[in-house]
Formats: sequence, C-alpha cells, structure tokens
Amino acid sequence: MELFGTAGIRGSATERVTPELALSVGRAAGRAALESDAPAEFVVGRDGRTTGQGLAAAVEAGLLSAGADVTRVGVVPTPALAFASRGRRGVMLTASHNPPTDNGIKMFVDGQEYDRDLERDIETRVEADAPPTDWDDWGATGTSGVLDAYRDAIVEFAGRHGADLDGLSVAVDCGNGMSALGTPQVLRDLGARVVTLNGQIDGHFPGRESKPTPETLADLIAFVADGDFDFGIGHDGDADRIVIIDGNGEVVHEDTVIAIVAEHYVRVSDAEDPVVVTTPNASGRIDERVREAGGRVERVRLGALHEGIASARADGGDVVFAAEPWKHIHPSFGGWIDGVASAALIARLAAESGMAGLREPVTERPYRKVSVPCPDEKKRAAMAALEASLPDAMAPESVDTEYGVRLEFADASWTLVRPSGTEPYIRVYAEADDVDALVDEVTAVVEGEIEAA
Repeated sequence: MELFGTAGIRGSATERVTPELALSVGRAAGRAALESDAPAEFVVGRDGRTTGQGLAAAVEAGLLSAGADVTRVGVVPTPALAFASRGRRGVMLTASHNPPTDNGIKMFVDGQEYDRDLERDIETRVEADAPPTDWDDWGATGTSGVLDAYRDAIVEFAGRHGADLDGLSVAVDCGNGMSALGTPQVLRDLGARVVTLNGQIDGHFPGRESKPTPETLADLIAFVADGDFDFGIGHDGDADRIVIIDGNGEVVHEDTVIAIVAEHYVRVSDAEDPVVVTTPNASGRIDERVREAGGRVERVRLGALHEGIASARADGGDVVFAAEPWKHIHPSFGGWIDGVASAALIARLAAESGMAGLREPVTERPYRKVSVPCPDEKKRAAMAALEASLPDAMAPESVDTEYGVRLEFADASWTLVRPSGTEPYIRVYAEADDVDALVDEVTAVVEGEIEAA
C-alpha cells in the first residue's frame, strides 16, 4: 500500500480519498497517537471543496472511535491548521491545487507534516483495519477558532522584517481558495491597499484552476499590468503556494523569490552557521545569494523539506529558511509551509526596497525543464549508468548523486537529471546562459543510457 505522496494523500473523492478511507486513516492516526508519547488530541480542518464536510466527518469518526479527542477548527487555510496543531496533532482535508473532483488528507504533529516513518505507520495500520476501541474509551469533540490568532501571529512576525506597508498597493488572486481567509486580511492589517480577485471561497473553483501558473493567473497578470499596483500575489487552493507578479505584470521566477527571501533571512540571522534548505531542482541563483550573505545551502529530495531541516540541524546548522519552488517554510515563525506568511514577508521587503530592488542582485539565467520518455522498468538502470557517464561527458566542477545526478559548472550553470516518481520520464533540469545547448548535450547522454538500459 502506498497511500502517501509527497504532500499527504490525494485523489478522487469518489474513487480514492473516499469516506471509507478517511475513516480508516482517522482511526489509524488516533491509535498511533494513543500508543505514542505525543498528545492524542487532534485539530481537524478542511478547505472549501464540496466533499470536505463528508470527509472531515469520516476522519473525525475514525479518530473518535480510536479514542482520540477532536477539536474542529472549520474551514481554514492549511497553514492555519498547521499553526493550530502546535502541541498536538492535526488533520487537514485538502487537495491543495488539484481539480475540484479531488480531495486529500494531510497530517501534522506539533506544527510539522508527518514524516515518512509516521506515514508508513499509518499505512500499516490502515491495511490491518483494526476495529474501534471499547465503547467507553471513545474520544470527545469540541470546536475552536484559529483564524484570528493565526493572522495576528503573522502580522507580528512580518512586522520584524522590512518596512511598513503604508501606501503599498497589492492585488491578490485567491483562486476561490483558502487564502481568501488569510492574505488579504493580513496585508490590510499591515497597512497595504489590497484588491482581491476570486476572493469568494467556492469548491468548484469557478474563477480559475486552483494551481497558480502563468496561464491560470492570466487575469491577475493583466489586472496588475493595467492597474496601479506595486505587485500581485497568486495562491493555490489551500494557501501553501505563492506566485509573485511584479508591477509590470511579469511573473517573478519562483527561484528568484526563494533567493530573495533566503538572502534576507541569512543577512538578518545572528547564527554562526545559517543554512537554507532547498531541493535539487532549485536554481544556483539561490546558492549565489546565500553565499554572498554568508550562509550555505543544503539540498533534500522534493517534498521532504522537513527532513532536510532535521538533517541540517543534526549537523549543527541553524536553518533560517527552507523552500522548494512555490512553497516556503519560515522556521522563525513555524515549521510548516505557509503562503500567507510568505505574502506578508515579501510585501514588507518590497515596501523597503521595491520589487525591482529586490530582484536586481539576483542573476537570472535562462532555465529549462525537459521530460525524456523512459519506461519505468528502465529508470533504475539508466540512472545508475548516468551517475558515471554524465559527469564523464560534461566535465563539471562538482557532482552530487544523492537525489538524481546534479552537475555544477565553473560558470555557475548547472543541470539535474532525476527520474519521475509518477510518470514514465526522466526529467532534465538546466540553467545556463546557453541553456538550450546544455539541455541538448545532457538529453543526448540521457537518451543513450535509456536505450542501453
């Protein structure tokens, strides 16, 4: 059984993430908590999807029948649920940026997503299908609000960075999702003028697709370009992703956003060894800005920022920021991915330096991602061969084979080759002044190893 992907359990609400599965996962999570040293109290929240009420009820029934107590926090952004899970556990019913037919289950303990060991334990317990606990040991329910405390905490946190937002004008496309309960209110509390698009919560996502991309954010891009805005913000369905649009209506590259925020955190840190955690597909521009500020970068597999944070801390580093494209963790605020906190922080930095001023130090080389067809049964052999053949063919300055094959070159260009975990492809990522030539050279080696596998 492989229930969990890189961000919880997701899929069709009628075929995969059904009430039956939600009941089983809830009961498994409740039993696991009761057998551990951690508190067996769970906060349960959901996004605005039409299937959320039924799935939340099923999860709660499972938790209660295992003997765990449940506090309902209602319809909230995923980062607000994570905030509420501090000192206890949490379950969020959300499929993030997936289509409206889907839903999902994301689990937290003390403000952090379940790690792989906890997820494997839940999978094992779901497969075992244990019955409810004794009738007189069932848990109890309660309700609580979290939004006011969550938004106030972000306002206080962001207020320690950058400058006041008085006079700043921001357009926010909430995508009919949960950021409508977070970002506009926080930015207004910080003093900005905020105009929202798709600000009504609707599980059908009538305004646009929930995933924020240059294509789905076309209305926001035009709105910012035609209006008097300092910049724009686009979110996904549960408010953990963020996309930044500059005042000219140009999408700011996701790695540039990471580089800006990472450099800021390193510069304001008083740690002896400030560390930024990111993923193998993230740009070398992040490393450049972090090194310039006096920090270092550590990389971890996609979807495993929490593991990277734990590993860097175990090695003595002080993690000041962790991010992969579109998703950011602010350790000085909390241990979860939080698009609302990112919006507040970036707004404060833009108020101090202007969006153009923030981008100016970042070297933005051309970037490409290519998918090379590869049957699943050939991936392992091809990747094993590429660990030797790709460096031999490319003469890089450094090689890292922990999460695929990543090569870095003396001119600051780089490439990453890694197998897709869900599709019959090997992915090639590259960044260079002549990115097409680099991609062509790497792809040729990859295709050769696939053919020979």
